[in-house]
Amino acid sequence: MSGYEFAFCGSKFHALASGGLWWPVHRVLIVSDLHLGKTERLMRLGGPSLPPYEIRDTLLRLGQDIDKHNPAHVICLGDSFDDLAAMQALDHDDHMCLTRLQAGRHWSWITGNHDAGPVELGGDTRGSIRIDQITFRHIAEQGIDGGEISGHYHPKARITLRGHTLSRPCFLVDESRLIMPPYGTYTGGLFCDRPPLRDLMSDGAIAILTGKTAQPIPMPR
Repeated sequence: MSGYEFAFCGSKFHALASGGLWWPVHRVLIVSDLHLGKTERLMRLGGPSLPPYEIRDTLLRLGQDIDKHNPAHVICLGDSFDDLAAMQALDHDDHMCLTRLQAGRHWSWITGNHDAGPVELGGDTRGSIRIDQITFRHIAEQGIDGGEISGHYHPKARITLRGHTLSRPCFLVDESRLIMPPYGTYTGGLFCDRPPLRDLMSDGAIAILTGKTAQPIPMPR
């Protein structure tokens, strides 16, 4: 099995190898930081040229997770687009792909610091959502009431295998806080042993690495 099952705030969750999070009891699929249109934004601002396949690749993986789990509700935890101009530049095929993924299910866009919410693409747009004492928002907050699931920081962790050091995007999980990895194809990351991630998570936190499988390790500090 490519996912990792764990308990969080009294409920069962599955960290998916793709970077998505599956909440079976409510049939909710959560993804964060898709950053669709990053290639277009970089080119528009005169930055480095990247292969123009990131939107298609990200939506393909999202479609695979949706086909596998058939969620009733999809929550996108902010920074779904690299900026609003990138959303407006979405081509017809990618727009139709998103429309197909949304069909027959509740779809929520959480506003992020890169996007104010893709209100033209269907679904509902909110600053946060609360379900069963768990708040879903883009950026983690101090002094949370209940549990919190957020994104924004693009956490990653280092591991050493056969003398080689590798880094992988990861989920960070403790007793009340879960920080999601970025789901988008072209996204960087912040090592979880650096602030503010190191300071946000409790001493018993774990990191769940993504890749071919979802693998838990003690959170590096």
